[in-house]
Amino acid sequence: MELPVIGQEAAQSSGGGCSASSCGSSNDQLSHLPDAIRAKVQDHPCYSEDAHHYFARMHVAVAPACNIQCHYCNRKYDCSNESRPGVVSELLTPDQAVMKTKAVAATIPQMTVLGIAGPGDPLANPERTFETFRRLSEEAPDIKLCVSTNGLALPESVEELSRHNIDHVTITINCLDPEIGAKIYPWVFWKNRRIFGVEGARILIEQQQKGLEMLTARGILVKVNSVMIPGVNDQHLKEVSKVVKAKGAFLHNVMPLIAEAEHGTFYGLMEQRGPTAEELEDLQDACSGDMNMMRHCRQCRADAVGMLGEDRGEEFSLEKIAEMNIDYDKAMEMRAAVHEGITAELNAKRAEKAAAVPAPEKAKRGLRPVKIAVATAGQGVINQHFGHAREFLVYEASEDGVRFLSHRKTDLYCSGDETCGDGESVLARTIKALSDCEMVLCSKIGFEPWGLLEAAGIMPNGEHAMEPIEEACAAVYEELAAAGKLEPKGDGAACAA
Repeated sequence: MELPVIGQEAAQSSGGGCSASSCGSSNDQLSHLPDAIRAKVQDHPCYSEDAHHYFARMHVAVAPACNIQCHYCNRKYDCSNESRPGVVSELLTPDQAVMKTKAVAATIPQMTVLGIAGPGDPLANPERTFETFRRLSEEAPDIKLCVSTNGLALPESVEELSRHNIDHVTITINCLDPEIGAKIYPWVFWKNRRIFGVEGARILIEQQQKGLEMLTARGILVKVNSVMIPGVNDQHLKEVSKVVKAKGAFLHNVMPLIAEAEHGTFYGLMEQRGPTAEELEDLQDACSGDMNMMRHCRQCRADAVGMLGEDRGEEFSLEKIAEMNIDYDKAMEMRAAVHEGITAELNAKRAEKAAAVPAPEKAKRGLRPVKIAVATAGQGVINQHFGHAREFLVYEASEDGVRFLSHRKTDLYCSGDETCGDGESVLARTIKALSDCEMVLCSKIGFEPWGLLEAAGIMPNGEHAMEPIEEACAAVYEELAAAGKLEPKGDGAACAA
């Protein structure tokens, strides 16, 4: 088969500038780490903001059973239209998982990471999980192996994780208080019996904390995921951030609750709302004073394949893999060359950014910040048509610089589907998702969305196509300041958000 050299996004890398989610943050996120640890994460798309637009990941669904019940979870099979954790189209045996991983690695050579994240809990399925890891460590040694767990069975699994050279583990920790935990977890299955309520939550929390300490003592990198549930654990997550950092976790990923009723979860059926984008960003900012925050998470399916923000899983069904004619030896040579090229480019950009001479500090004018939405297909440049965007990256431009805040998922406007399931137009829903932004930067935009964005108080701008995101946002901010549109903070002007 003909092998791609880098893939669509990496092929656009000549656009220059920092990568889309890393602007203003990637150096801060990794610079505090020792060299040995930084080397482990700098090409990991889920751990490094600037790597995630160059390197791809995949998940294999080999772990069907779960040892706890979460009010936000409903594991589903064959749900190709749902993009959330716990959903898969195919449950794989270890043999099938290895075959699929090798096929993806040959077809998407920038894939560097293989994770097992479900659809249940990997450590509640130890035989299937560790057989998969054992085979892959032998047959695809250049792929980083990761596991994501709720932590209940973690302490008893740490030794086995160490044997398989797994140096990246994610633990979902939603609370430290069993009373709060009882509102999130109705039961846990512990020592062959189901334990309900506060007592079950207490056992889970103790196991999570013990496992975290054991992993960090062995030098295994730990990322902590937390689901933000308004009115349940939202304020408590600040304390979670402090504690997990003190115990050695190096990255905290605060994610929004996904609770649509059609997903069939308890929270969805009980109409528990998820956080607004502003609430999520405010909590992430509050936690970031104690902990490095991950802001580029896409809450992937348990069988996701490709770059973050995309899912090519349908290309790699077992049926389609059986029809592929892959020269694995040639593919592995190509992978090595691709990785070397991407790493060289990333390192050059990182070195250039680190060596940049800071501009002379300007006197502060007391101007308010501005939120700017950006349509990008990757590589840190504004290179996507408004109507082709499945998500927008949101930045805050201020007198202190430009920083990445979050991503906003949207429906594809130019897909031929004019309405969403609830009758609301796709374009109206997209504009609603960007309602707290003052401007949208994209490569091109049509007449209809231009007018509707303006009517909603969001200024569309196509004048910075193919420019680095951070530079374009800074330029737009200065244009607004020069035009007198950024009232000083002390004058009672409303904030951009």
